[in-house]
Amino acid sequence: MATIAAREGPAPLPRLFGRGMLALVLGVYTVYTLGPFLWLATMSVRTTAEISADHYAWPKPFHWEQFRSAWVDSDFATYFWNSTLVVVGAVAVVTLIGAGAAHALARYRFRGNRLIYGILFSSIIFPPQITLISLYQILVDYNLYNSLLGLSLVYISLQLPLTVYLLEGFFARIPQDLFDAAKIDGYGDLEIFWRIVLPVGMPAIATTLILNFIQLWNEFLFAVVLITDPDKRTLPIGIRAFMGDHFQDIGMIATGVMISVIPVIIAYVFFSEKLIRGMTAGAIK
Repeated sequence: MATIAAREGPAPLPRLFGRGMLALVLGVYTVYTLGPFLWLATMSVRTTAEISADHYAWPKPFHWEQFRSAWVDSDFATYFWNSTLVVVGAVAVVTLIGAGAAHALARYRFRGNRLIYGILFSSIIFPPQITLISLYQILVDYNLYNSLLGLSLVYISLQLPLTVYLLEGFFARIPQDLFDAAKIDGYGDLEIFWRIVLPVGMPAIATTLILNFIQLWNEFLFAVVLITDPDKRTLPIGIRAFMGDHFQDIGMIATGVMISVIPVIIAYVFFSEKLIRGMTAGAIK
């Protein structure tokens, strides 16, 4: 007993030291990552003149009217609705088609299965910017240039390969016994997909949904090239309107960025648990 007590005695000190170091590292990392966001938040309620006078000063007073000015006077309500329409529609289609394609590639063996998978994987390797000119020409030929539908179709084509690639790896780990039991119960292929694959694969589906939403919500290059009408701008293009050649309204830029960041924060707060579960799925057998 004395030997056991002697062995267990010094243990709490190293453990306490390790936890303290971990808390210190996490605290420093939190401050490092949260600092730019807090700085942006303070700038969003300050005028450009105040920011120019002192970049890091605390707002005195808080100019909350800048949010109203950006939302109403600068048509951010229109930009927000355009981004919502394009991104939510694209993410919904990508999630549904991507899940179906991933299930087919993971569960069924047919001629060309691995060829299709290889083509999808190869499209992820190359940067999407190389397709910009060809996508522009296709949209012009089909009268979809400068339209929200055309931009949404482009977003679908951009995110679909990665979605299929991520979901296929997860769906391939679903035990075959579940599908055999479902067939014994009389389920068809479509019923198996809706009642087995989607519920079981929800963590991975939620992960791809959040990642696609964040990626497309902040997308700028394709939107600025494929959209020219002011009333069809998305949020990233709307923020660019405050940037001139000789003057930049830094306060309104910060306000616009805060408006665009709020949906991303809300999505992460509500779905962060599913995101973590999906990213760690398969790590523990």
